[in-house]
Amino acid sequence: MKTSILILGAGFGGLELSTLLSEDLGNGADITLIDQSDHFMFGYSKLDVMFGHAEADAVRLPYRNFVKPGVRFLQETIAAIDPVSRRVTTDRDIYEADCLVVALGAAYDFAATPGLSEVNEFYSVAGAVTLRDVLPSFTSGHALIGVCGAPYKCPPAPSECALMLHDYLEQRGVRQNCQISIYMPLSAPVPPSPETSKALLEAFAERGIDFHAQKKVAAIDPAGRIATLDDGAQVGFDLFLGVPKHHVPRVVEDAGLTENGWVTVNPRTLETKFPHVYALGDGANTGTPKAGVFAERAARAVASALIASVKGGDIHQYDGFGTCYIEFGAGRIGKVEVDFFSGPHPTGSYHAPSADLRKDKNEFGSSRRARWFGM
Repeated sequence: MKTSILILGAGFGGLELSTLLSEDLGNGADITLIDQSDHFMFGYSKLDVMFGHAEADAVRLPYRNFVKPGVRFLQETIAAIDPVSRRVTTDRDIYEADCLVVALGAAYDFAATPGLSEVNEFYSVAGAVTLRDVLPSFTSGHALIGVCGAPYKCPPAPSECALMLHDYLEQRGVRQNCQISIYMPLSAPVPPSPETSKALLEAFAERGIDFHAQKKVAAIDPAGRIATLDDGAQVGFDLFLGVPKHHVPRVVEDAGLTENGWVTVNPRTLETKFPHVYALGDGANTGTPKAGVFAERAARAVASALIASVKGGDIHQYDGFGTCYIEFGAGRIGKVEVDFFSGPHPTGSYHAPSADLRKDKNEFGSSRRARWFGM
């Protein structure tokens, strides 16, 4: 009988894991990939949509194009997970597997920040589309980019938003009438890489963008246009661009997989406390950032373990390495390579922004579109 592998979530981690298993095992295993959506979208595409560089429909990658030997994709919503029996209930059926991988990512907790649901955020597709329509009417006043909790997906994204907003307002000839500020709970824009953080702070200073570290937005008064910080200070705004607090999907928490809000795993093997149950991606507490490149890298470790369980072979641990591209504005892209596990402390290598690195970022996206979707 074939080994059955059930993968929940078709983000970076689920797509890469399914692809690796298909490449090595083919029809030698029964692999099922489940996601509630009918499409995938790169996280950075939301900023492109928000600033009018791309249409939402143009950057959606339909799962119907994800066709791999040995893998069946199901568009269903997860209703319950039993990690002991490795039984998963969806809105359509019940599935059991020899191996279960939870890669459902992180969800947004709007209720954790009073008032947030009545202003604008740019981390969801719907929020990015709304802001695309709101931004043209913003011609003066204070634009506040506020992070409502940590950890959050793609730590450089609020900085990218500020720099891209600067360019957007410059192009419209209204930048001189607008103030841009960032409030985030982190100690620096990119804490693992002081050099990258320094470059971003210099870019902010050059563009007149105010950066406030270790400041979390705790509540919002939409009518009064006031954001209250976690230290009680209040900041007025004319346009709020929020990053919601993140949490694991409720169905994952209800399954008893979490501790302190995130799925507890061995950070090098991605194993949970339940036999033959793994977790990877934004919902797993690995100690690395919540970003697609890290989920993809973790998927390689899980794939090696699952392949070894079917036909033997070496098992490779998750190395905690990832590369992030950062929009610096004016058409330039920077890059930071972060290594979390090789030494006693995380280290980051910074590559100064350039037009050439945009080609690298484009290649990053196109290579994965080709690998996963044949596009």
